[in-house]
Amino acid sequence: MTQSTSENKPKLAPQISVPATYMRGGTSKGTFFKLSDLPERCQVAGESRDNFLLRVIGSPDPYGKQIDGLGNGSSSTSKTVILSKSEKEDHDVNYLFGQVNIAKPMIDWAGNCGNLTAAVGACAINMGLVDADKVASSTDDGICEVRIWQENISKTIIAHVPVYLDEQGKVQVQETGDFELDGVTFPAAEVKIEFIDPVDSSSDMFPTNNLVDDFDVSGCGLNTDNVKATFISAGIPTIFMKAEDLGFTGTELQGDINSDSETLAKLEKIRAKGGVAMGLFKDVSEAQTSQHIPKIAWVAPAQSYSASSGKAVNADDIDLVVRAMSMGQLHHAMMGTAAVAIAAAATTQGTLVNEAAGAGELSEVRFGHPSGTLLVGGKTEQVDGRWQAKKVSMSRSARRIMVGEVFVPADAF
Repeated sequence: MTQSTSENKPKLAPQISVPATYMRGGTSKGTFFKLSDLPERCQVAGESRDNFLLRVIGSPDPYGKQIDGLGNGSSSTSKTVILSKSEKEDHDVNYLFGQVNIAKPMIDWAGNCGNLTAAVGACAINMGLVDADKVASSTDDGICEVRIWQENISKTIIAHVPVYLDEQGKVQVQETGDFELDGVTFPAAEVKIEFIDPVDSSSDMFPTNNLVDDFDVSGCGLNTDNVKATFISAGIPTIFMKAEDLGFTGTELQGDINSDSETLAKLEKIRAKGGVAMGLFKDVSEAQTSQHIPKIAWVAPAQSYSASSGKAVNADDIDLVVRAMSMGQLHHAMMGTAAVAIAAAATTQGTLVNEAAGAGELSEVRFGHPSGTLLVGGKTEQVDGRWQAKKVSMSRSARRIMVGEVFVPADAF
């Protein structure tokens, strides 16, 4: 037997530490970084940055658990955020979001995370990225208005972050409170979010130029080759269909969908076809490398059901029910960006979402999702023959869970 010596032992890479903040935003969690804190080669987009963030989260993981990282085996927690001080006029902070694939070595940079948006303003203040004088003056009314430049989609978002003066006279973000958000166990301080002009003025909110389309779903495993669909690009590109056309009720919980491989396969085929119909893909095969967009969702009129917590959701308290898929799984609540799409579609007369909500002229709707309900508001209008969403708003909450250092093997990136 050959005895190992120090000369023939492999040289192992050390771990490096990087400052990080672990936060809940809405019904999601993610690892937040200040751009300048990242290793130099990770401060620019590319393979090094992606590999670093993959290792932080614990992907790719064939076991689907992300045990060796900060992810949690769920699309709602496999997320990273990079913040930097904004040089864009009238903006405080740049916000870059990465959706980390659990099983594949892939990060999707194509869209935003609406839930983590709720944490961006607070995190930016705590990281010192918002002008100190602006933060100090905000104590007069207890709200610091943080103007965010969302780099993935080149859009402005405004976060109304509650603040207070502590006993030492220092401004602090108010994180605790009595605002309850379905899908989150504990109450916290309310953070109001406004998505400003979530649709490009040069493009149509409805990429097919129709409020409702006859959508070809042949070969997707449904009992029909065509269903009605509303294709919308607001918040995030989303395909809305009627629950009944998919064989659903609209009251499904995660266990009803995520444990059924046949249903998941059908929905993924439909999502891929929808991406082609919206002009996002040239071919359905491109959906394999674009898990984050488009989203697929189904709607139905208001009805009573039991949420995943056992809480009763009464039909009289909501306008409609909505279920949405995220990264191949039914979301446990509702993605924030999909909520923007719901608000924009619901407040546009003639869409499937508007019809499910009772039709007519609406300025806000409360919809039921697997964890409970959510109130969203919107304002849409036609400009030069094109539909535009001028503003969409909702309330979320956010909380720091951990501030410290994350360790990554130096040879991982």
